[in-house]
Amino acid sequence: FASMTDLWDQCQRMKQWSADQWVAPEQFTVEPWQGRLSLNLYGATMNMTSWSFSQLCSHAGVSKDTINRLSPETATQVFRETWPRGSKPFQVLAIKDSVRSIHRASYTRLHNVELLSVVKEFAVGFVPPQQANADLVQDGHSKPATGLYCGEQDLFAFLIDPTGWIEIEGEAFAPGFFVWNSEVGRRSVGIQTFFYQRVCQNHIVWDATNVTEYTRKHTTNVHDALREIQRMIAHLVEVRDQRRDSFAKVIKNAMTTTLGEDAEQVMQVLRNHGIQKVVAEHALKIAQRQGKFSIFSVVDALTRLAGQEVNAGDRTEADARGSSLLALAA
Repeated sequence: FASMTDLWDQCQRMKQWSADQWVAPEQFTVEPWQGRLSLNLYGATMNMTSWSFSQLCSHAGVSKDTINRLSPETATQVFRETWPRGSKPFQVLAIKDSVRSIHRASYTRLHNVELLSVVKEFAVGFVPPQQANADLVQDGHSKPATGLYCGEQDLFAFLIDPTGWIEIEGEAFAPGFFVWNSEVGRRSVGIQTFFYQRVCQNHIVWDATNVTEYTRKHTTNVHDALREIQRMIAHLVEVRDQRRDSFAKVIKNAMTTTLGEDAEQVMQVLRNHGIQKVVAEHALKIAQRQGKFSIFSVVDALTRLAGQEVNAGDRTEADARGSSLLALAA
């Protein structure tokens, strides 16, 4: 999406157009339709998204890959024999004639627009990063890659503070954060705040440090997450200058404090902080080029290696483990 306003408007429309209904297990009927499978709920024929079909298979205890290899008629018979029985209804989220998700009663939905409303109100001064080199192509149309995304399964927004740059010993840092959610249960709701040095135009964050993360599953009290996310954003905004001063002190200490006198001692420190041996060895080789094993040089090496992770989740976890070393310089 080109802007936070565009993203918010779309999420608001999706909330207005979508509706929950409670469906008893015996009211679920899977049937062939135009060479595919459809759901019949209370006499209405409904399409399924890729995600809701995956959930249907999960509830029935059958493999999605196996079902996809069967004819619609055979697959229908499989669901007829494996679909759970009982008195507890399923929560079905639908938009027009399409089922977006199928959950059991324990699931509590948090709409994307509810999260964005908190961000919109409290993330004063934060904007999306620069656009990527190439636009995204969706439904045959070119759209700017801004760091604001919302699709069938989840929402993800990346915002930075362009006025928050601080320079320490020739290195520049600025605050930013990610927020995410899924209305259909694909992932948790959460926020991750950090200081970063640069953002590539493919929106990979390099040298993220001072990483703080909060997540919550979509259970009964999931709306409590909004208060915590509000608190984290408000704190980042209200004490921006104090945070920068504190951060500057930590980074200066990290640049002058060593983790050990030799590679063996530093390796032990890294292993104690959950860094895998292979990763630690590569990080030490990179850090050694700077002449000493300072906390900053090692964290910088670890974040560079984290940037090579294929999956965003793995990259985030690696960044967090590396950044935890900065506590030694506090």
